[in-house]
Amino acid sequence: MTAVLPDNLPPSVQDALSALRAATASRHAELDQAMPLAQDTPTLGDYQTHLALLRSWLAPIEAWAAGFADGPQDAALLPPAPHLPQIEADLAHPSLPPAAPVPAAPPWQGRDSEAYRWGVAYVIEGSRLGGTVLHRRHATRLAPHPLRYLHADGVPPGPRWQQFLRALRSRVQDAAAVAEACAGARDAFDNLIVLRSTRQAAA
Repeated sequence: MTAVLPDNLPPSVQDALSALRAATASRHAELDQAMPLAQDTPTLGDYQTHLALLRSWLAPIEAWAAGFADGPQDAALLPPAPHLPQIEADLAHPSLPPAAPVPAAPPWQGRDSEAYRWGVAYVIEGSRLGGTVLHRRHATRLAPHPLRYLHADGVPPGPRWQQFLRALRSRVQDAAAVAEACAGARDAFDNLIVLRSTRQAAA
């Protein structure tokens, strides 16, 4: 779900992002193998399950993040780009089969620190790049669904990712901030892992 980093990043960015990658590597690998679209030949039903899982994950995080105006929630550093409208649009597409109601996820219980929120944002922003990969892999198979969420309605994720990296560089620099960001990233991954496991057990 996260991204392969460019090689020409400034040292401070490399340090922060290297720490984030190391802190989440095993979680990232687990989800890469376990999410509904991880299989070679997913169906539209699998995409529906994928979307519903991400909605349960992202809705509480986005509601929590809306209470802040600094860090990754500062529009001057990173313009708002919520995921939920695209997820809801894709779930409403007529090509998807009827779906059973999904219980609402509990509120997100994250820390309030700016560095922690940068770590959470690292996971969410990285998922945009992962979505592009999945779109290339499955667009033909899952047609006629437009897969708006996976390719962000056609907006390339690279420029936003670079903007995110620049903002991260300016705000997460010392060891304490990097450690706090890593805690946020691990919590974001862990929450999705738990949601996926719970859904799988209930299926």
